[in-house]
Amino acid sequence: MPTKIRLQRRGKKKQAFYHIVIADGRAPRDGKYIENIGTYNPITNPADIKLQFDRALYWLQTGAQPTDTVRAILSHEGVMYKNHLLKGVKKGALTEEQAEAKFQTWLKEKQEKLANKIKNNVLSEKDEKKKRLEAERKINEERAKELAAKRATELGLEEKEKAEAAAEEATENAEAATEEVTEKAAEVKEEVKEEVKEETPKAEVKEEVKEEKREEVPAEGEKKEEKKSE
Repeated sequence: MPTKIRLQRRGKKKQAFYHIVIADGRAPRDGKYIENIGTYNPITNPADIKLQFDRALYWLQTGAQPTDTVRAILSHEGVMYKNHLLKGVKKGALTEEQAEAKFQTWLKEKQEKLANKIKNNVLSEKDEKKKRLEAERKINEERAKELAAKRATELGLEEKEKAEAAAEEATENAEAATEEVTEKAAEVKEEVKEEVKEETPKAEVKEEVKEEKREEVPAEGEKKEEKKSE
């Protein structure tokens, strides 16, 4: 089997990290390899690729076959395009200067696209962060309103309870005052009755005195008649 340019997995679970290696096609995926020509980290955005350009181009020219993923990586890095231009030079379709000029033009455009992509990613992250913060702010405001309404309700209930307690206390005080007045009135009434009872014998004495005087008056008349008869 021909030589392969493929990925060899490294990294932790759910944090994949790959080495780009040259290996015998019969070797196991993570087994022995001939040469390590770079690394590939798909977790970052954009993906982080570190590649030995000249060694990758050399192995392509010697007939090494890249896997589909590695072919995409080599195409992204310009290795496949450079190999295509060099084939044109060998066929006489291009000179080396023309091939190099075309490659530099492509490389410049690719770098500009990559810079724009990074810039767009940064802007997108900022927009997402801004939206997330705005959503969190709205949620916090809603929670604050709910807490304020709940607190106002609790305060209203407390005020209502205080008002009811004050009303009950006022009612109790009024009832107590009414009972006190009633008791005093009853006491006054009893005192008046006692006084009336005490005054009643005096009136009887006066009546007795009058009766006695009435009885005494005829007695004097009798004395006068006795004097005349003598």
